[in-house]
Amino acid sequence: MRVLLVEDDARMAAVMVLALRRQGYEVVTARTAAEALAAAPVDLVLLDLVLPDADGIEVCRALRRRDDSVAIIAVTVRGEEHDRVTGLHAGADDYVVKPFSMPELQARIEAVTRRTARMRPQRRVLAVGQVVIDVGGRRVLSGGREVSLTRKEFEILIVLAGSVGAVVPYERLMLSVWQTSWVGRHTLDVHIGSLRAKLGVPGLVQTVRGVGYRLQTG
Repeated sequence: MRVLLVEDDARMAAVMVLALRRQGYEVVTARTAAEALAAAPVDLVLLDLVLPDADGIEVCRALRRRDDSVAIIAVTVRGEEHDRVTGLHAGADDYVVKPFSMPELQARIEAVTRRTARMRPQRRVLAVGQVVIDVGGRRVLSGGREVSLTRKEFEILIVLAGSVGAVVPYERLMLSVWQTSWVGRHTLDVHIGSLRAKLGVPGLVQTVRGVGYRLQTG
């Protein structure tokens, strides 16, 4: 997925770019409103609302007018309720207040892109080794046979498949699938065990002890 990061703080931008690329995203950056509006089309915009050359709210409106299907998440220090309401009315799909954790931002990215994907007519299919995932149809094939997954198992697989080869931390998985980290590791481990058994591909879903899980195809 191609992400446009609009952030005028160079240090913050560098940290976010590194973290996003580790998750497998292609990231382009802009430090001003002018650069943001001149950027090539992307799938997701992470938009700071405090920019040196224009109000980020106006940038959000302009981006939304130009592309109704692009996902936009406002990322800003403006945390008051009226700021949130204004940002959402301007076309943002979600609103994250600084400071934030990367697992929280990742969970919000996944939630927003799932919603925007449902609005698009095309069908997204992911292939991970011998496992094929029809995201829109919520179907999974493993070695050519259809696998029946529960909703939570399917969502866990989607999150892992979005970062093939990279470790997905426990907290991020719980936030993405249950929208809370209070669900507990035991519940997550049980679902992972069931997912492994149903897929029937040894070594596909790997445990990185003390950190999280990853899909490994080779």
